[in-house]
Amino acid sequence: MRTVFYILMLVVGLSATAQSQTTYTLDPFASSIQWKGSYSFSFSSHTGTLHFKEGELTTNNGTITGGTFVVDMTTLSNEDHLLGRGPVTHLKNEDFFDVEKFPEATLVITKVNYSKSENRHEMQADLTLKGITRPIIFRAYADGPKKQLSAQLKLDRTLWGITYNNKLKNEAISDAMELDVLLQF
Repeated sequence: MRTVFYILMLVVGLSATAQSQTTYTLDPFASSIQWKGSYSFSFSSHTGTLHFKEGELTTNNGTITGGTFVVDMTTLSNEDHLLGRGPVTHLKNEDFFDVEKFPEATLVITKVNYSKSENRHEMQADLTLKGITRPIIFRAYADGPKKQLSAQLKLDRTLWGITYNNKLKNEAISDAMELDVLLQF
């Protein structure tokens, strides 16, 4: 009888845990990534967009616990490119993102520390670009009623092998890539 009681308690406990976990599916058409690349010794920069292919965010009792997101690197664009000029074609080739060989980038959230007083989530994640996975840390802010999560990231492009094949020209480009991300669920 005691064994039956323990099994029943385990099943009830697992059911309660499963009910408290929620997975939110990303709306890739309402979500966006704004990117910015700058020159090292100039006030000039290029900005543009990237789009998500898919993603999901996991919560437990309303607190974010993880997530996985896939970015469609073939959507890399900017206004100049749409007008038939600008650096996007070059950014897509093997000098930078090598989009033909690596058409997707992924981000997997591995740990989240939540600060309720600031509504800030410090997230640790694994970011894969060009087949290279590196850990990153960034802050994200949730808007529960709107089902949105926003974050700003600054990444060192060289850690993922995103370099120009010309040393002099590569040094003229800032190593920092800026990303302004809005996730809509």
